[in-house]
Amino acid sequence: MGLAEKIDQDLKVALKERDVLRLETIRLLKASLLNLAIAKRVEQLEDADVLETIAKLVKQHEEAIEGFSKGHRKDLVDKETKELKILRSYCPPQASREEILNWVKAAVQESGAGGIQDLGKVMKILIPKTKGKADGKLVNEMVRQMLEDQTR
Repeated sequence: MGLAEKIDQDLKVALKERDVLRLETIRLLKASLLNLAIAKRVEQLEDADVLETIAKLVKQHEEAIEGFSKGHRKDLVDKETKELKILRSYCPPQASREEILNWVKAAVQESGAGGIQDLGKVMKILIPKTKGKADGKLVNEMVRQMLEDQTR
């Protein structure tokens, strides 16, 4: 069973259990997936497309939480946090900092990067490896740190 089918099943369960928050969150996800399927002109999305869509929604929720926190809206922060937890349940487990560091070291070595000017070369190698497994912002920060340390 693919990820899209699991989402469909979870929607049915949320309907039966009258879990309003879960239902709203999954409906939001399904709408995003439907829009992507229409844009790509495909009947069924690949799991990679589904994960990419989930990752975008996760990022939106994280940004919303940050904004609501600054605005002192605890009620909205709580709601967004619960929705974020539901969305993350569909994501593969995130890589540890140690795993990311190993990937970064390997990519720096593979690209022959000599300093911060080679950030693009390293990221080009890393992005396909880390997509869906690690936060791109964290990966970028770790690469920058390693390249800056090299030039010192």
